[in-house]
Amino acid sequence: MAYVVAVDGGTESLRAGIYDPSGACLGQATHSYETMFSAGARAEQNPEDWWSALGHATKGALAKAGIDPAAVEAICLTTTSCTVVALDEEGNALRPALLWMDVRAGEEARDVLATGDAALAVNGGGQGPVSAEWMIPKSLWLKRHEPHVFERAATIGEYQDFMTLRLTGRRVASLNNASIRWHYSTARGGFAASLVRALGLDALLDKWPAAIVPPGGVVGTLTGRAAAHLGLHTGVKLVQGGADALIGMIGLGVAKPGQLALITGSSHLQFGVSERAVHHPGLWGSYPDAVYPGRHVIEGGQTSTGSILQWLKRLMNGTMDLDALNMAAARLEPGCDGLVVQDHFQGNRTPYVDPLSRGAIVGLTLAHGPEHVFRAVIEGISFGTRAILDEMAAAGFRAAELTVGGGATASELWLQIHADTAGIPVCVPASSAAPSVGAAVLAAHGAGHFASIDDGIAAMVKPGRRIEPRARESARYDEIYRGYRALYPALKDVARAAAPAAAKTREPVEA
Repeated sequence: MAYVVAVDGGTESLRAGIYDPSGACLGQATHSYETMFSAGARAEQNPEDWWSALGHATKGALAKAGIDPAAVEAICLTTTSCTVVALDEEGNALRPALLWMDVRAGEEARDVLATGDAALAVNGGGQGPVSAEWMIPKSLWLKRHEPHVFERAATIGEYQDFMTLRLTGRRVASLNNASIRWHYSTARGGFAASLVRALGLDALLDKWPAAIVPPGGVVGTLTGRAAAHLGLHTGVKLVQGGADALIGMIGLGVAKPGQLALITGSSHLQFGVSERAVHHPGLWGSYPDAVYPGRHVIEGGQTSTGSILQWLKRLMNGTMDLDALNMAAARLEPGCDGLVVQDHFQGNRTPYVDPLSRGAIVGLTLAHGPEHVFRAVIEGISFGTRAILDEMAAAGFRAAELTVGGGATASELWLQIHADTAGIPVCVPASSAAPSVGAAVLAAHGAGHFASIDDGIAAMVKPGRRIEPRARESARYDEIYRGYRALYPALKDVARAAAPAAAKTREPVEA
């Protein structure tokens, strides 16, 4: 038998899994690492912690799988996106990495947008905003505030690129990460050189890895040091991966035009596959060739979704019985006896792109109980997803179905309400570990088991449940949805007037 290693380097930990070409996971292990937070919305990690975690997790997964390491053919990594590193000539970090959620570069992000460069089409059709999380604002911050680091850096890249360099000795970037967060475009011919030069960042073009490899492409083989660190052999191929959520599309089997991945957790991310370019206000992208050759990815997102339920749990002093609330909420009719929730508890990412918008619970009476609020929150989040789908439809992209991964898949109620509010089927693959499965598909493709990523999906991504929308409930939700859409314009000025002065100058956070 032949095996591959799939690695998911997340925000809090790194997970490694051993897969065979049928898609079966034979063993996995996880190793955590620390994030350092400080004032100014700063969040940093030590790249050496990622490297240490990779060794521990890979060896742990091999031990649990009980296989001969000599049978491993390839390894593929998916990591957090726009986690920026500055490395010296030897590939060592000159400072802690700026984690994806670090938004210290707010002023720099505004300066990037002010250039008006054509590459900004992926930022809401050119209207913005540009996120402080992305590569170019963070690089500009380094040049302005830590010029000694910027000048000394031989490589400025991402978590993914640091690991690639450690594993193979090659300076290589992923087409996936570069396309979605560096303003790189295959349609435009590569890096956004005019944008970088307009900002006085000309040197950055030499610091970025010159080699760009698409997901599924072979970067090289493991060095002796890397092989020993992972408990593998030097013949193992490193196959290019990318950003965790985007590689998760592969793990969900979302590859055909018209399909849409809904990645759930503390927030929602929506990624649609299109056969043409789509640039539209209130949406991100589209990104050509970022996941699949010849196809585009269009992006939407909700800042607070599962995190609202965590807020509700805190509000109930930790006494929220999720199973009991699900059962009680399932007995209620759509609309929760007059309750409507606006899900903008941390602002709105898309389609309004308004960081100052706020959450609201409208229609409360003394007759409402926790189960009403619980269900109304789920309905509000689902309406937020529908608002993004409507914006995508206005741009010419219509989702035929939603394929869901992440935390929401544990709740049948949540899945059914998503299907009913969107009016299209919801699909849940057999495995919820979408980034890991996606990385396994890429590794098997790069190892030569499949001629294409699509063939790998067909063999390794197993179907699961399919939830159809219910006609009566969908018709009722159509009526309630009109009220939901009326909330934002009605409450917009109220939220802005109530916002603290500091919040009004804060850069919006867009992952």
